[in-house]
Amino acid sequence: MGKKRTTKNKRKRLSRHPKWVWWLGGFLLVAAYTWAFWYFFVSPTSFRWQALYGDANYPEGYEIHGIDVSHYQGDIDWALLRTANINRCPVRFVLIKATEGASIVDENFDENFFQAREHGFIRGAYHFFSLKTPAKQQAEFFLANVLLEAGDLPPILDVEHKAKERSVEDFQRDVLTWLHTVENKYHVKPIIYTYYKFKEKYLNDARFDDYPYWIAHYYVDTMQYKGKWKFWQHTDAGRLPGIEGEVDFDIYNGSFYDLKKLCLPEDD
Repeated sequence: MGKKRTTKNKRKRLSRHPKWVWWLGGFLLVAAYTWAFWYFFVSPTSFRWQALYGDANYPEGYEIHGIDVSHYQGDIDWALLRTANINRCPVRFVLIKATEGASIVDENFDENFFQAREHGFIRGAYHFFSLKTPAKQQAEFFLANVLLEAGDLPPILDVEHKAKERSVEDFQRDVLTWLHTVENKYHVKPIIYTYYKFKEKYLNDARFDDYPYWIAHYYVDTMQYKGKWKFWQHTDAGRLPGIEGEVDFDIYNGSFYDLKKLCLPEDD
């Protein structure tokens, strides 16, 4: 009959390994858990935490920066804003909310649009697309309230929502109606603003491929949208002198020369 292994013998076997081995194993285990937590939970949202705590780190490799504003930014000190920098680069362009639906003009649009040009910014005007009003009527409302001039960016359509009861085909037809109506007036292709996932889900059609895109994709250091794009709205938590509270920051995907070429030309 074999002898029973005692608890004392078990302890002797466990103690054969030097203490430093146990310390090293524990350290490696903690390091592995720390890395996994950072990689899966912290890293994907790091830009959001940077925005919350004032760490002004933004996507690298871009030199042409701008902002977009509406009445939510209140009264802007444009002279002070002219001195502002984003990532050590001057603010080059301002995209301004103009209209919404077929009855709303942003209450600060006229002032913002005038002051942007007066203070040397390249300016643009956007329309927020409504699901409650016919697209043709919305386009005509935008044209009646916004007079773009040479040196301004092309008209911009902000499209972020699709009615659940409306088919993708009908929704796309509505968007194209607005685009074509405005394009016929200015003879340039309007810019489309949307979220990159919305673009892939609802505007993934060859008829939209030739339009310049302004893509919203927040708190990441690399644009995940694989298509062509002109502007990238990368945060809604920026801060600049001259504006109280937060403001959206944008990047232009190209040189300043390219940005100026995108603008409306002088009349022949």
